[in-house]
Amino acid sequence: MKVAGIDLGSRTIKVVVVDATGEIIACGTSDTTFDPLQQCGRLLANFQFDRIQATGYGRHLFTSAYEAPVVSEILAHGAGAAKNFPDAAAVLDIGGQDTKAIALGVNGKVKKFEMNDRCAAGTGKFLEVMAQAFGLPIEEFGNFAAKGSKPAKISNMCTVFAESESTALMAKGEKPRNIALGLHLSIVKRAAAMMRRVTPNSPIVFTGGVAKNPCILKILPEALKTKIYVPQHPQLIGALGAALLLLRQGVEEIP
Repeated sequence: MKVAGIDLGSRTIKVVVVDATGEIIACGTSDTTFDPLQQCGRLLANFQFDRIQATGYGRHLFTSAYEAPVVSEILAHGAGAAKNFPDAAAVLDIGGQDTKAIALGVNGKVKKFEMNDRCAAGTGKFLEVMAQAFGLPIEEFGNFAAKGSKPAKISNMCTVFAESESTALMAKGEKPRNIALGLHLSIVKRAAAMMRRVTPNSPIVFTGGVAKNPCILKILPEALKTKIYVPQHPQLIGALGAALLLLRQGVEEIP
C-alpha cells in the first residue's frame, strides 16, 4: 500500500508518498500560485498512491475537489517531526505565512501549541518582502544577513513598517548587512518567545521553508540555548506527517 500526504501551503504545495512501513518513496513540490487546485493536479500526476490526506493552509479546498480526508497542520508536523527524530520534544515551524510552536508527547502526539497566523510578521513572506527591498533573491538573503557584524535594532515586526524602518536605517548610513541581520534576529526572538511559552523542553525540530535560511539556522540555537534538529527537507514535514497519520489510521482499521 502506498499512502500520500499533501501539504497545501500559502507559498508552496508539497507531496510525500510513503510505503506500508512509513518510509518515503517519492516526494515533490510546486508553487501554490493563484490556482492551487490546478497545481495540485499537475503535481499529483507524477505520483502513484492508494490513498491521500491533505493538510496545510488550503487543505479544505483540496478535500472539496478530491474528497480526501484532512488533518490539521499541528498534528501533521508533530507526526512528521517524530518520524525523523523520535526523541523530539517540540517543533518550531516557520512557513510562508504562519509560525507554529508545538510541544510533543510520546510518538509525536501534540500536547500544546501556539500559532501566529494573523499577519506575515516573522514568516517566510516577511523575509521575501525584505529580500525584495534589499534587491536580493530570497535564496541569497540569509547568507547576506549572516555576514553582518552587528545587528541593527528593528523595533517593528509589521512587514510594511519593518521595510520602511530598514529604508530609514540605510538612509542614516547603517550597513545593509547589519540591517538584514537585525531583521533575521527579530524573527528569531519572536519565534523563541513563542517556543518558550509552549514548552521549555528540548530537543526542538525546526521545520518549514525558513529552516533552510542559513542566518536563522545560525542564530536560532543561540537564542533558544537548546539543541535544534533540522530535517534534510524541512519543508516536507507536514506532508510526511499527513501521510503517516493516514497510514496509521489504515493500520488501526485492520481487524
